[in-house]
Amino acid sequence: MNQIVPSARARLKRLAKRGAYDRATVHAVLDASVVCHIAYVLDGQPYCTPTAYWREGDRLYWHGSSVSRMLQGQGAGLPVCLTATHIDGLVLARSGFNCSMNYRSVMVFGTASKVEDEAHKREALDAYVERLFPGRVAAMRRPTDKEVRATALIAMEIEEASVKIRSGPPHDDEDDLAAGIWAGVIPIAETIGALQPCPLLPAGIAPGAGTEPYVRDARFDEILRANVGGGLAPVEAGE
Repeated sequence: MNQIVPSARARLKRLAKRGAYDRATVHAVLDASVVCHIAYVLDGQPYCTPTAYWREGDRLYWHGSSVSRMLQGQGAGLPVCLTATHIDGLVLARSGFNCSMNYRSVMVFGTASKVEDEAHKREALDAYVERLFPGRVAAMRRPTDKEVRATALIAMEIEEASVKIRSGPPHDDEDDLAAGIWAGVIPIAETIGALQPCPLLPAGIAPGAGTEPYVRDARFDEILRANVGGGLAPVEAGE
């Protein structure tokens, strides 16, 4: 089913016309980013942790140190709320009340769990590298057993999700249209700069596999979306 039917916790109440709940839109907003914020309650204390993530089907992954108290808590089957946001422009209206932003945001609910199976863990970590740098895994040193043990991998099935999007020009009051001041949108986008070689890199080594999409002035969100594909083999929920 393409539609993710939301309950009251995920359904938009304010400006509901900007909302979407279909998987294609949810996945598109998730796939255009690499950093999220994960909110959860641990020992009665609320936390909101920024981290990198990646998606495989309806499953999201993130990782970190195996001794992280936060990841240990999340991996014990903790309910979490994951969000990602893109700012696409500043909307400058003729009044402060009508100024806004163009944005794409997604809120996902699920239960975090720790991935214990080593083969699954290695495959997922490879998928993370391939997510950012397609073709790079084959050229890199394989992670050691010690490095894999030192890394905690968390997975979360998307149970519910909602997207909220604003686009287009300002929505001014009719009485403000004759104000005689400029109104419109100031676009914002993350773009790629010139590659910066490691100072220890020997001469004559080209950037190579995985760097091809990162051409100067390319949009980062478009690169990320284009890189989606391949990755992990399908896994059963709860594996």
